[in-house]
Amino acid sequence: MIIFEAAQSVLSLAIIIMIGYFLASKGWFDEKTNKLFAKLVTNVSLPFLMISNFVANINKEQLGQISFGLVRPFTSMILSYIVSLMFTRLLKIKKGRQGLFQVMFFVSNTMFMGLPINNALYGEYSIPYVMLYYISNTVIFWTLGTYCFQKDDISNAKRSFLQMLKKILSPPLIGIIIGFFLVTLEIQLPKFIMDTSRYLGNMTTPISMLFIGITIHSVNFKDMRLTKDMLAVIFGRFFVSPLIALLVCYLMPVPVLMRNVFVIQASMPVMTQVAILSKAYNSDDKYAAVMVSMTTLLSIIFVPVYAAVLSRI
Repeated sequence: MIIFEAAQSVLSLAIIIMIGYFLASKGWFDEKTNKLFAKLVTNVSLPFLMISNFVANINKEQLGQISFGLVRPFTSMILSYIVSLMFTRLLKIKKGRQGLFQVMFFVSNTMFMGLPINNALYGEYSIPYVMLYYISNTVIFWTLGTYCFQKDDISNAKRSFLQMLKKILSPPLIGIIIGFFLVTLEIQLPKFIMDTSRYLGNMTTPISMLFIGITIHSVNFKDMRLTKDMLAVIFGRFFVSPLIALLVCYLMPVPVLMRNVFVIQASMPVMTQVAILSKAYNSDDKYAAVMVSMTTLLSIIFVPVYAAVLSRI
């Protein structure tokens, strides 16, 4: 029963993805639209979603209780990174692609996919735990992930500390920080501000799914031939990372809902920003775009299975 319910939750999102794909094929959406959607979600709807959900769903006492869980996603992602290094050597991943391979292996799409899927599976009570994983994912992506990309960069272009700090302090993370201080200081925002935050935040899921549909449409499916690199990324995303997250939560016990959210977040597809950053660092951006699309499609199959398994353990 639970796998059917989980499948329905994911399928509702898949339908929006298909609408995005269909409208892109009809010429309604193009690459400019996709860039606009990405900016709209990242800079507008997500920050307001963070603020509204923090204030609406968490009080000062609960904030202290959930903050202790932050070490779990950090630990699980570092362990996944170590495993990715082993696979890099074992499979002899070619130079110019090694860092990209490692990033896709241990970093997941926690917002464009993770947030709406967890919200569909577990409701608004899961949002604080989604935020914890997002914080870990964001910090690691723009630090350790950037370091991995630099290894692939044949131009040896280095990013300054201030540039990296600017990337880490993204608008969604700033939204989390604002929400954190509002709850900590027990500041009550006026109703019209909360309503505005909620309305803008509610745009996140549909626009994110349309964005993914447009991204999938932009990839030539003839390029999606399975190689050992691709199979290894799929194995890392859907098997290694979630199993490590589950093991970490077992060794450092957390509430069931927190555990479930962390495992689902760890099993999300390749982060969409990977394709953008791989181009900026002169890595194999075509390979990255294919893996973003391929793992996004596969997540429709794997997520209901994990939701069913988690409900029984």
